[in-house]
Amino acid sequence: QVQLVESGGGLVQAGGSLRLSCVASGSILRINDMGWYRQAPGKQRELVAAITRDGRTNYADSVKDRCIISSDNAKNAVYLQMDSLNLEDTAVYYCKLGIILGFITTRDYWGQGTQVTVSP
Repeated sequence: QVQLVESGGGLVQAGGSLRLSCVASGSILRINDMGWYRQAPGKQRELVAAITRDGRTNYADSVKDRCIISSDNAKNAVYLQMDSLNLEDTAVYYCKLGIILGFITTRDYWGQGTQVTVSP
């Protein structure tokens, strides 16, 4: 029973910054990757940023150079620092945790989502 608790979402003016946090708890043996995804109304859920257990990162082109993802595997936590926010960043942001179950088998867990709203 893995649970992800997200925090840091809210309302921010365009050009401002926000830091999202996600802490996982439960039966976690080994983390494969952690990341942040977002979904706006009428749109598909999309990757914002992800980080693997060895520290490799991947960013969506839309947030590249504006966001930094970091993690603390010992705490089962992942963070997303978002700067220079604009209106198109408005969405529900979801934390994702990928756990290694076997040699090549993983299982993904998702947070409940936290709303990020960017105002003019």
